[in-house]
Amino acid sequence: MKGLYVHIPFCEHICFYCDFCKRVPKNQQMIDDYLSTLKNEYSRVKNNIFDTIYIGGGTPSMLSPKQLEYLLGIFLDQKTKEFTIEVNPESYTHEKGLIFKKYGVNRVSLGVQTFNEQVLHKLNRKHNNQQVFDTVKSLKTAGITNVSVDLIFALPGQSIDAVKEDLDMLNLLDITHLSYYSLILEKNTTFYNLYKRNLYKPLDIDIEADMFEFILDYLPKLGFKQYEVSNFSKSEDTKSLHNSLYWSLEPYEAIGAGAHGFDGKNRYYHTTNITEYITNSNITIEAQTEFMMYQDYLIFGLRKTDGISLIDVNKRFNRNPLVDFPKLNAFIADAYMEVKNDYLRFTKKGLFVSNQILGEFI
Repeated sequence: MKGLYVHIPFCEHICFYCDFCKRVPKNQQMIDDYLSTLKNEYSRVKNNIFDTIYIGGGTPSMLSPKQLEYLLGIFLDQKTKEFTIEVNPESYTHEKGLIFKKYGVNRVSLGVQTFNEQVLHKLNRKHNNQQVFDTVKSLKTAGITNVSVDLIFALPGQSIDAVKEDLDMLNLLDITHLSYYSLILEKNTTFYNLYKRNLYKPLDIDIEADMFEFILDYLPKLGFKQYEVSNFSKSEDTKSLHNSLYWSLEPYEAIGAGAHGFDGKNRYYHTTNITEYITNSNITIEAQTEFMMYQDYLIFGLRKTDGISLIDVNKRFNRNPLVDFPKLNAFIADAYMEVKNDYLRFTKKGLFVSNQILGEFI
């Protein structure tokens, strides 16, 4: 499989936790110029046949209907299996949903983060719960039934009861996929600046672990099965094909400011300066050694609940991670990891310390 990532960096407002390439556009002309640059850059990769396209941001749904038609029209030559666009409820309209459907979008990733409207305000999110439900209903009416929701836990002052309330509200939406991440304090965010001034306190890590355990136990009751550390699906058909490219070290092209791609041999990235990108969309290439790709294969592959096949690792890299990283054997002995049917993977216990274990490969 091969994918294409497209970055739309514009937002109507900046969320306090977001570290992605983004900005509030100074005017509509800036957006138009950016989209024109995207179209020109697409000529660099358009000879590929893409199985997936993912339009992320930023907030792609903030574009006007005319701008969305221009953007989605760029990719009319592609017949993808999965075509995803990210949507924020406050900037969505039914007209935009019909445009998505018209141009072949068959999956929407909806940024909800939490159903607690007071906490949403603290995150500088501008939607309300009614807009979430209206958006999902409208998308289904437009014929887009593969809807994924993004939620965040370990939010400021959040409790396990609040997490349960979020999941019970999610259940009412009747959606097919969930991405559920813990809040990470990223540099260059409002929360980080507040933290440096002792005005923001991250949630206690033990409470965060309890929340994650509750999530893992509760989501199966709602019909969701975990297939990656932070991703849950109701069926095989609704797993994210595009994200699976990242987790399996498959190639994907990328266009847009701040976008990162991987051609199968080397990684590359674009400037995060949006004005600079509009005038010069050249890429910067980061050469990858065989060992670097081996490391990435282990780091991303082990995020999948199925883990990685040791036979496949040997075929692809002629290596054995249990030999190259002997500390893994201690993790297996302590029941943080296991080898089952030749697959190396985390146990449920190991999922709670997965980031620390994955650090062994860096």
